[in-house]
Order: sequence, then structure tokens, then C-alpha cells
Amino acid sequence: MPELLSYGFVWRGLIAGCGVAVICSMLGVVLVLRRLSLIGDGLAHVSFFGVAVGLLLRATPVFVAIPVVMASSLGILKLAQRARLYGDAAIGMVSAAGVAGGIILASRGGGFNVDIFSYLFGNILAVSAAEMYLSAALSAAVAGIMMYYHRLLLSVSFDEEFAAVSGVNTGNINTLLALLTSVAVVLTIKIVGMLLTSALLIIPAVTAIQLGRGFRVTMAVAAVLAVGSVIAGMALSFYGNIPGGAAIVLVNIIFFFLSFPLKRFGAQL
Repeated sequence: MPELLSYGFVWRGLIAGCGVAVICSMLGVVLVLRRLSLIGDGLAHVSFFGVAVGLLLRATPVFVAIPVVMASSLGILKLAQRARLYGDAAIGMVSAAGVAGGIILASRGGGFNVDIFSYLFGNILAVSAAEMYLSAALSAAVAGIMMYYHRLLLSVSFDEEFAAVSGVNTGNINTLLALLTSVAVVLTIKIVGMLLTSALLIIPAVTAIQLGRGFRVTMAVAAVLAVGSVIAGMALSFYGNIPGGAAIVLVNIIFFFLSFPLKRFGAQL
């Protein structure tokens, strides 16, 4: 580890990766409880289109992808409400449109296909200084918003109808959740790639649900597991010469299977 931490690019990856891991795990708990786990996968596919637009315009892909994915998440909510589609159907439609648009732009762009490849599979060891600062700032903002609205998120997660009757504006909370998830998804694509983004949202959350008691504790456990997976995954990537995103997901899966014997022996928090 001392050798690993002597490199600047490792510190950039750690800072960006740990920040993204915290917000993804916290959001993941809410999404899993609300049975919206697939929204992360759908928005990750949409981010393919946003990244393609950014590369075509020779702009920073993350800056372009964030508003594109935010608009898409709001589109999913509107489709589910007005077209009377089930949530998974709306996610599938928007996801397919995003992938199709990205493929068309990639075929027209020619020279930036190699750059798109890096966003498809992620490369945490290639995070730039600008991306690190952006990830840290947005991660802190998302975490702060979630902590401020955690009671409302809790009430909507367990019983949305009762929350609405109690006076909670569930429409605004759903919109806020969709926008925060959009930011998390876009920040994650550089860490683990578009194809594995949903894993960082789902796996730490479902692992924490096995171990945690209570909403706050479960979120905290998910955040610790996610950060631990990023650190261990980076070490595996550096010393084992394997893709960083895949290593992070692999560690998360190991944590998940380890949660069963811990739960069996009563090691809940």
C-alpha cells in the first residue's frame, strides 16, 4: 500500500471513487427499498448518449452527460405518470433510446470511439484532476441533500401512499431522488464504467440491508462497504493488472456473500 499511495493518479482515483461510492450506496438503499434498482442501469445507458454528445462537441463528457441524464430521469417519471407505464417499462424505453442515440453519434464521430470505450468499462486509475474535484464537490452536495431530506426519503421508501396522506409531497421527493441518482450515475461511469454502474448502486445496498438495523445504520453500513470495495478494488487493479471497475464490483460481490454467514451468526449492526 505505501507504494500504491505514492502515485498522484492513485490519490485522484481514491478521492473520486470514495466520494462516488458513498452517494451511490446511500442512494442505492433508497432505490432498492423502493424497487427502483433498474433505474441506475437505465440511466447508465442514457449516459452513453450524453458522453457521445460531449465527445462529439469536444467538451468534457461529464458536464454534457449530467443534464442529459437528468432530463432522461425526469422523462422516465413523466412516462410512468402520463403514459401509465410501469416503472421498468419506462426505464427500458428511455434506456433503449439513449443507447440508440449514442451508437448513431459514435458511428458518425469516428475518431472518438476509443474514448467511448474507456467510459464503457471505466478506468479509476485515469481520473483527471478536474474530474476528481468535480466528483468530490458533487458527491458532497448529493450526500448533504440526502442527509437533509433523509426523513422524507425514509417515509416515501417504506409507504409512499401513507406519506402522501400524511402531507409529504411525494412528487417532489420522487423528482429529487431521480435527479440525485442521475448525478451519481454520471459520476460513476468514470469509476466502474457504464456497464457496471448499477452494481455500485445495488450491491452495497443489498449487502447493508442484510446487516443493518434501521434506515440510518443501513445507509452508513452501505457507505462503509462501498468505500472499502473501492480501496480494495484499486489495490487489486494496480497489483493484479486487471480493470479497476471489474475489481471493485468483484469485491462488492465478495462482501455480499460474506454477509450471509455474518447475518446467520447474528452479526447485525
